[in-house]
Amino acid sequence: MYIQTYVERDVRQLLQVRDLGQFEQFIFYLAGRTGQLLNYESMANDLGLTGKTLKQWVSVLEASFVVFRLLPFHRNFGKRLVKSAKLYFTDTGFLCHLLGIDRPEKVSWDPLLGALFENLVVSEAMKARLNRGLRPHLLFFRDNNGNEVDLLFQDGAELVPIEIKASRTWNNGFLKGIRYLGRSTANVGKGAVIYSGEMTPAFDEARVLHFENTASVFERS
Repeated sequence: MYIQTYVERDVRQLLQVRDLGQFEQFIFYLAGRTGQLLNYESMANDLGLTGKTLKQWVSVLEASFVVFRLLPFHRNFGKRLVKSAKLYFTDTGFLCHLLGIDRPEKVSWDPLLGALFENLVVSEAMKARLNRGLRPHLLFFRDNNGNEVDLLFQDGAELVPIEIKASRTWNNGFLKGIRYLGRSTANVGKGAVIYSGEMTPAFDEARVLHFENTASVFERS
């Protein structure tokens, strides 16, 4: 089993963990929080560990390319913005394994469908950037009033916002975060909404794309 091999060999080399079973439990725990803000205090309370230990363990998972962090955008908004990073798994298939999803048809009714879909698109966006020889340098936007955009990247002088929705049905409300960001900060370019539906209506603020076309968002950069 991959998880046991990784924990028993790689983790033992990278970090002195007294209880490898506890570290394995930690990985499963993180899988259930994919796409959420990293709150070490809350995690420490849930797992009975210290925040310092959890930060070290997340660093080990990053160093071995199991997970990666998405940093928050913070320009021109001062204290109104969320400062914590979000965490994603590099391999969405491995994430599904950790969540006990062993057949494709299980995904559609899993309670974490939205988080899984977001993880898939964000990880594909990161790979698209790397495949073009670019630093990923992907961000997300969220303020303390609940306004958010799932993904941002810099394209020259423009900030490109990307919304990610697991829905197969189009809803104009998907543009809410992109429109808010465009009103609230300068140099916001035409963004994209990536979802699992087939309709691709045209809007001034964003292109609408099926998730299989995620990489095309980065063709211009």
